[in-house]
Amino acid sequence: MLNTLKALCKLPGVSGMETAVRDYIEQRAKPFASDISTDPMGNLIVFKEGKNPGGKKIMLCAHMDEVGVMVTFIDDNGYLKFDTVGGIARGVLIGKRVIIGNGIPGIIGIKAVHLTNAKERKSVPSLDDMYIDIGAESRDSAEKLVSLGDVGCFDSEPREFGNGFLKARAADDRVGCALMLRLLELDLPVSCHFVFTVQEEVGCRGASAAAYRVKPDIALVLEGTTSASMPDVVGNKKICSPGGGVVLPFMDGGTIYDTALRKWLTGLADSNGIPWQTKQYIAGGTDGSVVQRSGTGVRTAAMAVPLLNIHTPCGIMCIKDMDCMYNLAKLFLENIGDFSA
Repeated sequence: MLNTLKALCKLPGVSGMETAVRDYIEQRAKPFASDISTDPMGNLIVFKEGKNPGGKKIMLCAHMDEVGVMVTFIDDNGYLKFDTVGGIARGVLIGKRVIIGNGIPGIIGIKAVHLTNAKERKSVPSLDDMYIDIGAESRDSAEKLVSLGDVGCFDSEPREFGNGFLKARAADDRVGCALMLRLLELDLPVSCHFVFTVQEEVGCRGASAAAYRVKPDIALVLEGTTSASMPDVVGNKKICSPGGGVVLPFMDGGTIYDTALRKWLTGLADSNGIPWQTKQYIAGGTDGSVVQRSGTGVRTAAMAVPLLNIHTPCGIMCIKDMDCMYNLAKLFLENIGDFSA
């Protein structure tokens, strides 16, 4: 599962351009799928029939896309102006390596420090003051390499470090995708739709269409979630902590999760010795926000791996938390047929 996650985190998949990620997942999922299809939005919907078909319609959900940048202008000197795709703090961008379009390397730059005034040195530059340098000498030479509308992702390799940690671009939410690929290999007691969604980072757009198509009774969202457990952050503002176990949120910025379903999940975790935590600060959001509201309503829960430095080239997660989430998601599938509320 860890090797699958690393492979997924190497693939480009900025929102709206998830093809490479989808192709990899489809190839891995096909041997275990009863049915597999891609909808007009680009969501990959994998259905696997369980030993006891019928009953509640179950959907697991994880998004394939990641944050990135999009080229909006090329100046006469061959520098690229850009906007962000998804939520990226501006300070994260300065000096970072990116891969644009079909593998064109670039560096995000700003005005030289000796040309800035005292006020500018104390503030984060706006996107208007940044550019991407791809080594082009003119607009014409740049246009031979990139086009307006091309997207770019951070250029960063996944790497294990420290005592059981992984740093990786796009662990949000390739960790959920890796878990679903592993779950697909199991003999399931219940039938399940495994939905790999697009465009979550720009408003959960893919999940909205997928939920309308699948029409689940119960949905479980597998995610990476924001952690701020740094030395200078106190109390609930830490949100959750890498190494503390799987996160079972009761609420975030887009969803109040089904109370009975969440209580059932915490009980499963406790009775099976699986460490878990919750989010102590209302922040972020998931595909659950649109899945829950689809059709006549869907009972929706979420579980997540805490990530430091989310939406940067180096999100940091604890590998044990991923194992905790896998173990609890497996128990969910093994026992959901008995859930009632």
